[in-house]
Amino acid sequence: MLLAFDVGNTNIVCGIYRGKELLNHWRLATDTLQTADGYASVLGTLFRINGLQFSDIEDVIISTVVPPIIPILESLSRRYFSVNPILVGPGIKTGLNILYDNPKDLGADRIVNAVAAIAEYKCPLIVIDLGTATTFCVIDEKGNYLGGAVAPGISISMEALFQRASKLPRIELLKPNSIICRNTVSAMQAGIYYGFVGQIDEIVTRIKAEMKRNDIKVIATGGLATLMAGASRTIDRVDSMLTLKGLLILYEKNKGDRKPCM
Repeated sequence: MLLAFDVGNTNIVCGIYRGKELLNHWRLATDTLQTADGYASVLGTLFRINGLQFSDIEDVIISTVVPPIIPILESLSRRYFSVNPILVGPGIKTGLNILYDNPKDLGADRIVNAVAAIAEYKCPLIVIDLGTATTFCVIDEKGNYLGGAVAPGISISMEALFQRASKLPRIELLKPNSIICRNTVSAMQAGIYYGFVGQIDEIVTRIKAEMKRNDIKVIATGGLATLMAGASRTIDRVDSMLTLKGLLILYEKNKGDRKPCM
């Protein structure tokens, strides 16, 4: 079995694959102060609940935008699963033609999402990942990664509003029933929700105009994708497992290069 880690700034999504079948997936808090043993304890509980054992894991692949967590998960992989993990980064085989000015600047999460989207859907594509940051990845009809845009994520924008406006409460993000609201919580929900829906639709519209194509399929992923897609005019499909799919593809491309654990 394969254990795949998709590490974002806020959450870690873990997936267990048997062959090409995704057996289980879980979401953990990203904590760079956590130890390998601490993560092993959390995973051990999840494994036991789902009838799994650490000895079932044959390989590990890691995608992360949080560099300090790399040695923690590498230690976890070697100590508890007896493997050297595959790390998505420079030198890994992706099959992706990245037209970034400096391809090394492109985040691992955006690479993984692009690889999965190209495999799952017909190009050209726009891939939106609604995580700690909101990222837009543009892939042309030939499968070239052209670039994209990065905006502040919804959750951190909500937190900034709470931190900097002394009278505004911390709220749960929900789709409001009305844009004209008569209480502070609903007003904040409406402003944040429809403000970010507008951001998504405006950026996608401008990308399509710049590429001079209206037939670009728009795929959304990330923890808030389903919620935001409910009001977006431009999101065509929500694929919440896109990154885990990409990690499986990259594992298949690179598993022969994995060094034995000493």
